[in-house]
Amino acid sequence: MNATMSGTRLFALALSVALGGPVTAEPIVQAKPASAVTVDIPYQAFTLPNGLRVLVHTDRKAPIVAVNLWYHVGSKDEPVGRTGFAHLFEHLMFNGSENAPGEYFTPFESVGATDMNGTTNSDRTNYFENVPTTALDMALWMESDRMGHLLGAIDQKTLDEQRGVVQNEKRQMENQPYGQLNEVVARTMFPVGHPYHHFAIGSMNDLNAASLDDVRTWFRTWYGPNNTVLVLAGDIDLATAREKATRYFGHIPATPTMTQPKVDLAVPSNNGRTEIEDKVSQVLLQRNWNVPQSGERDADLLDLTAYILAGSASSRLAERLVHQDQLADSVDATNYGSQLAGSFFIRAMVRPGVDSARVEVIIEEELKRLLMDGPGADELARAKTSYRASFVRGIERIGGFGGKADVLASCATFAGDPACFRKSLDTIANATPAEVRAVSAKWLGNPSHTFLIKPGDRKPLGEEAPAVPALLRLPAVDARYSTSASDVDRLQGVPQVGSFPPSNFPVLQYATLKNGSKLILAERHDTPIVHISYEFAGGYSSDYGGKLGTANFANQMLGEGAGDLNSLAFKARAEELGAELTAGATLDSSSASLSALTENLDASVQLFARMLREPRFDSAEIERVKGQWLSAIAQEKAFPQAAALRVLPPLLYGDAHPYGMPFTGSGTEVSVAAIGRQDLLNYQGKWLRPEQATVIVVGDATLEQMVTVLDRHFGSWKGEGAASTRMEVPQVTRPSAPRVFLIDKPGAVQANIYAGGLVPSVKDPGAVQMALSNNVLGGVFTARLNMNLREDKHWSYGAYTFLTSALGQRPFVAIAPVQIDKVAESLTEMNREIGDYGSGKVPATPTEVAKVIHSDLRSQPGAFETAEGVLGTIRNMVHEDRPDNWLQVRNAQVAAFTPELAKVAAKNLDANGLTWVIVGDLSKIEAPVRALRLGEVTVIDTDGKPIAAMDK
Repeated sequence: MNATMSGTRLFALALSVALGGPVTAEPIVQAKPASAVTVDIPYQAFTLPNGLRVLVHTDRKAPIVAVNLWYHVGSKDEPVGRTGFAHLFEHLMFNGSENAPGEYFTPFESVGATDMNGTTNSDRTNYFENVPTTALDMALWMESDRMGHLLGAIDQKTLDEQRGVVQNEKRQMENQPYGQLNEVVARTMFPVGHPYHHFAIGSMNDLNAASLDDVRTWFRTWYGPNNTVLVLAGDIDLATAREKATRYFGHIPATPTMTQPKVDLAVPSNNGRTEIEDKVSQVLLQRNWNVPQSGERDADLLDLTAYILAGSASSRLAERLVHQDQLADSVDATNYGSQLAGSFFIRAMVRPGVDSARVEVIIEEELKRLLMDGPGADELARAKTSYRASFVRGIERIGGFGGKADVLASCATFAGDPACFRKSLDTIANATPAEVRAVSAKWLGNPSHTFLIKPGDRKPLGEEAPAVPALLRLPAVDARYSTSASDVDRLQGVPQVGSFPPSNFPVLQYATLKNGSKLILAERHDTPIVHISYEFAGGYSSDYGGKLGTANFANQMLGEGAGDLNSLAFKARAEELGAELTAGATLDSSSASLSALTENLDASVQLFARMLREPRFDSAEIERVKGQWLSAIAQEKAFPQAAALRVLPPLLYGDAHPYGMPFTGSGTEVSVAAIGRQDLLNYQGKWLRPEQATVIVVGDATLEQMVTVLDRHFGSWKGEGAASTRMEVPQVTRPSAPRVFLIDKPGAVQANIYAGGLVPSVKDPGAVQMALSNNVLGGVFTARLNMNLREDKHWSYGAYTFLTSALGQRPFVAIAPVQIDKVAESLTEMNREIGDYGSGKVPATPTEVAKVIHSDLRSQPGAFETAEGVLGTIRNMVHEDRPDNWLQVRNAQVAAFTPELAKVAAKNLDANGLTWVIVGDLSKIEAPVRALRLGEVTVIDTDGKPIAAMDK
């Protein structure tokens, strides 16, 4: 790279003159060592007499507490003939307990819980939520009630309901392109009898065979305090945690101590190959190895191997397959650790028209080269920095997926040491090229299995022969466990929460940069990360009258090389710094973002400035990325959800409207193929300019510091010529009658139902009320639509409504993936729910209104816990041109929301003007949909064009 530095710098300077004035070549700011700032998760621990392990981490940045329970039971523990039981039980435990019957989510929504969910994998089941500090007693009461008082709440009706929901979740997974892969991999890589031989969601036969007696035995076996880790993280201390954990959980008796299955890597003795045909647009190639389980030193080192091979944009296989030979649209490598064995795999999306054998040859070549020579010092250093940066970003969150509570719980559950992450960080930091080479050769030199999914007709996998589970004889409970008396009167019901902490939105600070950009800063010093987002106009709608997809394409190309750095060199430089640089567009705006480690802030901002000021827009890279985009459009058409979102906007707005384009922002095959370098330069010159832009900074920095560093690298940036301005978005008249459009997906086991309509702009005076009114209908888990189709009918895994932000009329969309034999019934229910609500026949009740008010206002401490949450709120304020005190203005409107205001807002939802798009197997859905006589029915292709009857 140094040999061509002079020539590339001259090219960059010439290009910069054309795009916005000369840029003085700056000396490169050097990255600091990866260990410059120490990161840790300090904790304290205690164990109750009944065996419950409790971990406490104090973090006072927000008035919330993360409650995270890990039960050490997963699909690995399921007996033959009862696969899917752990996951089914996860659902059952959200369906109410003896002293809190009804929906488990209801009291949590009323207190503003955030990051709330439950998950099941092969090794564990977890439940987690972040709650305001004052609601901690309620959360612990609820969690302890389902741990200690569940069985009386499970009857046949409840079992049947949640079994139906799980089966629809399984159908939803299988309905996706490549949706059979995970189950095929599990069956292939682990032999019959191995705990990992079956996928966590289980088989339909086994789910159908589950009885109430099975459920009761399963619960008594696995869901006791002695098989659980409870993590309390956030606004809490040890004394408080001990008192509350003892009060709410101490009375629950222990369950038998079950033996965990032994570690069994099941390394294949020979190489293997499996080829599958599926309704896909391009070949997926995946090569799998069985490797050491999580917690092993070799497993940590294999994380580095994955990164070096294909885990980053500048990795070896990305360079060969994506950039140099352009045989694949993407390639990645993952080392996935589990309790009994690990799985290492390389996955490539083969470019259409390319022989996948060529891809396999290159994967083998690069693998052999790494096993022979090991990694270079520079690529290993990048891998270490990226690993550490990923960890730092993850632990900004106290709860939720991958937050600090998750890290502690995982280490405690599987390693018996809550601090096991420290050992992994140390292993990574001190790894040598020789160690990585040796471990790579040891495990990736073993036999592997190649999976190939290619376009064709999907064949059902079929289920393995049903089996009768062996009688489970439970051992006696260990005598060392005991209980403590509790003063909690559970007959009084769920504890009421009397007060709530105020919103913790940070104070905003303002400045103006030398280039005219407005700077908004929110300081957050809890994590050594700084998030920067440069906000511009020029979203998808700016493509109107030109080539659809230009806005998004131009923004993506910003990261494909800048100044004297070609695409690979640019990506490698970002990885050296531990920086993440992205750019993209939405309907009305665009943004370029940087997430930087504090220790490398100056060098990262320098790279960010080069990305915005000196994008190369190399013709060769444009053609390469075009190929990726064309593949992505084909993938969108193959996935039911994306296919619907491509055709729905033109149907709602019309083709001759700025919003009448695919909401994916990817354009069409014809428009993308026509995009050239000059189109990107034109877009940059019109829209990516500093004069009317806003820079948002949230994170570990001060105003003085940010003005200095931003002015250093952006201060001389100027736009040339007249800047473009947003066009006025024309109004669209609603259809006078419902319309129904069908897209055929032969063999689909689900139908994806979309209903679309238009409501007033996000700038409308009633926009806040419209959003709240939408939440009553379908915006939250316990809203009407989901309770109907999922919890009552169990025809769907989830049914929701949402409003897209738009400065013009914005789309209202209702979504429900439903089992294919219930499409007409589901369509009827959706139409009735929307119609009854919009017409005022069944208006919002005071209880529903109170719920959405409380959920909105009380969730803000959790919503603003992370820098990204704060940044997102500021971004909305910028693009919607809100006043500086908008949050206070908005919250006052939320607090003043009433059933009457909900009714007024709901009038925007006119069932008689809805546009329906249904994606499914036409042979199964067309006749029942037509029989409803809901509206004129038209069969269309994935471009939205009508298909004549003879073509069907």
